Amino acid sequence: MSAPHWASVGENTCVLGMRLLAGVHRWLGRLPFLLCLYPVVFVYWLTGRLARRASLEYLQRMQLAHGVWSGTPGYWQSLRHFVSFADTLLDKMLAMGGRYRFERVRIEGQAPLLEALAAGQGGVIVTGHVGCLELCQVLAERLPGLRMNILVHTAHAQRFNSLLKRLHPNSAVQLLQVSEVSAGTAVWLSERVERGEFVAIAGDRVPLAAGRTVEAVFLGHGARFPVGPYVLSALLKCPLYFMGCVREGTGHSVRFECLAQQVVLPRAQRDAALASYAVVFAQQLESLLQRAPYDWFNFFPFWAQGRDTAAASPRSF
Repeated sequence: MSAPHWASVGENTCVLGMRLLAGVHRWLGRLPFLLCLYPVVFVYWLTGRLARRASLEYLQRMQLAHGVWSGTPGYWQSLRHFVSFADTLLDKMLAMGGRYRFERVRIEGQAPLLEALAAGQGGVIVTGHVGCLELCQVLAERLPGLRMNILVHTAHAQRFNSLLKRLHPNSAVQLLQVSEVSAGTAVWLSERVERGEFVAIAGDRVPLAAGRTVEAVFLGHGARFPVGPYVLSALLKCPLYFMGCVREGTGHSVRFECLAQQVVLPRAQRDAALASYAVVFAQQLESLLQRAPYDWFNFFPFWAQGRDTAAASPRSF
């Protein structure tokens, strides 16, 4: 029996709930917000057997690979992992509402991105479910000309867009729901990249529709990664960047890295080339998580995903 797909596990953060939490924080402050949130997180940790097991698997593999704790992580570290996600929810709310203080964000490796912005050149950004990625909203406000289109594989993009517009009417960030990148979608994205906009796509989750994957080692174990970000960058003939965000002290650190000025996928070595980009992405992700091991927010059987879709058609990603 194959492992359940991450999309069927659910994100457990519905739009209505996020709106309610945003209202609690706006009118009552941080402490009442956390008092509302922590019991919900504890109950979910207690009853969410699949998510709890996924958390322990990740934490224990992080320990074996990098020894970040004094001993083998157990239930206490797993609960703290969930609490870290709860804390990040507040930061997500503040970022989406344009109320996260920019001075609490440290940006690394932004020089290539700034050069691209100055030249009016767009690109593809491959990222993962770590930290508070909604801080790209803060970056979009502070980096003149930065416009971000985020591709997501869930059916909630429209509702989250509505929430984003409610919280921040002048947002330069747009969520786009896609099950696969069709020819029409590729043209639409190409137009935006040519206008100097950026397209962000997750590199750590296999799409709900059957999609091609490649294998790369992550925390000492082979995992399947989607090829979508690299195929998309090759199609659009634009630079490929890595972006990751983790908690740092009382704020966050956002790291950029230019992975390629242009993704090249030679016909004869296409699979090897795709795998090489996935390897680099996995290495960037692992390096970032060593600094903030509780900031990994994939609460599903990560190393089992994509095992039954690895041989799917290369046109579907």
